Amino acid sequence: MSITKRFWVSLIFSLPMLAGMIGMPFGWMLPGGDWTQLILTTIVMLVSARPFWQSAWASFTKHHANMDTLVAIGTATAYVYSLYAMITHQAVFFESAAFVTTFVLLGQVFEERMRNNSANAVEKLMNLQAKDAEVLRDGDFVRVPIADVQLGDIVRVKPGQKVPVDGVITAGSSSVDESMVTGESMPVEKHVDDAVIGATLNSTGTFQFRVNQVGEKTMLSQIVELVKKAQNSHAPIQKLTDKVSDIFVPVVLNLAIVTFLIWYVFLGASLANALIFAVSVVVIACPCALGLATPTALMVGTGRGAKMGILIKNGEVLEAVNDVDTVIFDKTGTITVGQPQVTDVVGDEAQVVQVAASLEAASEHPLAAAILARAKALNLTPIETTAFRAVEGKGVTAQLNGQTGFVGNQKMVTDDQLSATLKREMVRLQNEAKTVVLVGLADQVIGLVAIQDAPKTTSREAIAALKARGLKTVMLTGDNQRVAEAVAQQVGIDDVIADVLPGDKADWVHQHQQTGKVAFVGDGINDAPALTTADVGIAMGSGTDIAIDSGGIVLMKNDLRDVDRALALSQKTFNRIKLNLFWAFVYNVLGIPVAAGVFFAIGLTLSPELAGLAMAFSSLSVVTSSVLLNKAKITSKVATA
Repeated sequence: MSITKRFWVSLIFSLPMLAGMIGMPFGWMLPGGDWTQLILTTIVMLVSARPFWQSAWASFTKHHANMDTLVAIGTATAYVYSLYAMITHQAVFFESAAFVTTFVLLGQVFEERMRNNSANAVEKLMNLQAKDAEVLRDGDFVRVPIADVQLGDIVRVKPGQKVPVDGVITAGSSSVDESMVTGESMPVEKHVDDAVIGATLNSTGTFQFRVNQVGEKTMLSQIVELVKKAQNSHAPIQKLTDKVSDIFVPVVLNLAIVTFLIWYVFLGASLANALIFAVSVVVIACPCALGLATPTALMVGTGRGAKMGILIKNGEVLEAVNDVDTVIFDKTGTITVGQPQVTDVVGDEAQVVQVAASLEAASEHPLAAAILARAKALNLTPIETTAFRAVEGKGVTAQLNGQTGFVGNQKMVTDDQLSATLKREMVRLQNEAKTVVLVGLADQVIGLVAIQDAPKTTSREAIAALKARGLKTVMLTGDNQRVAEAVAQQVGIDDVIADVLPGDKADWVHQHQQTGKVAFVGDGINDAPALTTADVGIAMGSGTDIAIDSGGIVLMKNDLRDVDRALALSQKTFNRIKLNLFWAFVYNVLGIPVAAGVFFAIGLTLSPELAGLAMAFSSLSVVTSSVLLNKAKITSKVATA
């Protein structure tokens, strides 16, 4: 039987006894008296409290004691004593056993509801997926169930429709809202060869794409699986809680025995009153709130992270983040865009870029691709060329519009072909570690094109946020020292380690771990060992599968600023766990003396049923504290500085 059903059974059969207690001062008695209480409480014990007894007995046979041990002993003591009291014609307190069971289950209902809400949030992600898709079959697009979509299928998506599965656009373009998966608030422009993600929403245009992932392999399914694993994981601090519970329960049982002996033997209280104090100690001390402190905060924190596009894989990461003092970054694809881009054009931009693009139109060189991309961005069409010729080690020449054009390096020209102004600009750009391409027409250099794997637009802000948090930043790259230092200067990195072989990245991470905890941020296959070696591995969501698998945190939006947000969210979640544990401990420490009757002389006492109610509300307070994580502000240090 579910916890909720057990709670309702317990509540329904306890309410008549509550009515009897309320009516007693007014002369109203529960019909049937003690016999009615016995029947009602017995039903509660057999249906609602039985799992507590079963759990307690299972722990006892393994020489352990758990939270259920305290509930089982408390309710059993109250029930068995009441049976004895009936036989000897003394006052019974069956209602205490029933009320304690009700209130303990109330606390567990709160916990279960919170867990279900977290689980439902994950299931809602899965429900985002389209139920069917328009697939090209035998020359026509037909609508088929999502389960029938296969790898390699061509799928059509119209405006307003959901992208059914993952794939790559083969025709058309559009603006796609990816916020439900990546957390990215702005729509993303998609063109041919761009990847699309299942469950995202197509906004404006119609496009076709080739399916490359289905079923459990889609990004949405992987996100859901990661979140589920994280919510069911345990932070290392949970081990401390478990150890404390192992010690705490026997200590509480001994305290209850001592309480009974002091009241009954030394203070001359009646057997019933001495038992009430002892049972109250057992019930108030039940560390349910202690057990809820870690998992509830972990579930809420990881769930919120998923909504932000930050996947935290397990509780260990949350704890490790708090001690990180150095963040090491891979350069290419992490700090930088990951492919050459035109950063500067010296001269008449339209003319220089068009000539360069015309000569590079047939080239597959990465630098040529950068020039052609710039021409496309400027809506420039390459001019048809003839007499194309490659000059080894220098560049290329060709005829266009009746003139000789050339694109190449400095070896391509003589000093008198390059003006003093262009020479100064070339030196300046080269000092910034940019590759400079000279563009000429009619035996004269008409301009320069500077190309570089440029930093992402958000990299500088991201590094500044981490430094504001007091963290040391390091860049680890296989690129040469000059290029690495130029990029580091642009984004504000503290230290640069260049000319690093792929296999040596993990060694450098290990070396930095000698002086403190290290987080490593990367995206490539060669980053996987370093991601695994680091205390906290942070993988960019656009990276390789092996890098994502190796990271403890995955940034779905590929935004470097999310490194700071991930650290902030992890720290807030872990701090909430510590706050929950603190209040759970304080509650028990303060509650036990009151339940034991230490303050009886001033009229401050707790009956078993009130102790059970207080315990239920302590659990509710811990759950509420965890849920409030959803409202906590996750802001950049730079934004708040």
